[in-house]
Amino acid sequence: MRKVMKLFICVIEWLFVKILQPFFYRKQYLKGKWFESITALGWRWAATDIVHRILFQTNLGVPWPVSPYMKCGNNIEFHVDDINNFQGAGNYFQTFAGKITIGKGTYIAQNVGIITANHDLMEPDVHQQGKEVILGEKCWIGMNAVILPGVKLGDHTVVGAGSVVTKSFEEGYCVVAGNPGRQIRRL
Repeated sequence: MRKVMKLFICVIEWLFVKILQPFFYRKQYLKGKWFESITALGWRWAATDIVHRILFQTNLGVPWPVSPYMKCGNNIEFHVDDINNFQGAGNYFQTFAGKITIGKGTYIAQNVGIITANHDLMEPDVHQQGKEVILGEKCWIGMNAVILPGVKLGDHTVVGAGSVVTKSFEEGYCVVAGNPGRQIRRL
């Protein structure tokens, strides 16, 4: 009985998303490993997101499913199989002043901040010019880490929990930790 009820709920979520998808998402984002079957987790993420967009106006304008418990801009490039990075809680992806590129296979933990523009030190109401942030393939960004404007991380870079990354580590294959983040190990 439980399996039948679970399947019924999955079908309802799938239908709900299929009907409302054209109003919220680009079709290309409802593909990949998270949407392979009616029971795939991606459909639940999308259904939850649509409800929160309608009721609470969260993450409007972002053309893919985003957890209602995070703040996300829409100027982000990523592989569709990595849409799970937008399902956490507390993450903040600020893209109004620059683009964020997330390499394939990268994992981003909860409460991570990735920002493309800081406030001007003398005029807090004004933002500095934005700078693109690039995360290479198969990176791992630990919980509560912050990645600042202009940072470029090469493939296979691990950022330790709570780190503040202020400069680039484009060579990759390393572990970065601390505040400010520094390379503590090669991989």
